[in-house]
Amino acid sequence: MKPLKEKISITIDWDLLAQLRQRAELDDRSLSQYINLLLKTQLEQEKAKERRLEKREATN
Repeated sequence: MKPLKEKISITIDWDLLAQLRQRAELDDRSLSQYINLLLKTQLEQEKAKERRLEKREATN
């Protein structure tokens, strides 16, 4: 069975990392959980935007 999560290594600007840590703490999440949530939300928004554009193109 494939693992549900995978460890990766990324480089983030220090000021961005500080903001992410602060927001994760305020949201009572680990940094990893918070970044995962942000990425999922962003991808869902992009998919929704793509669907709206495709729908618009189909009606034209």
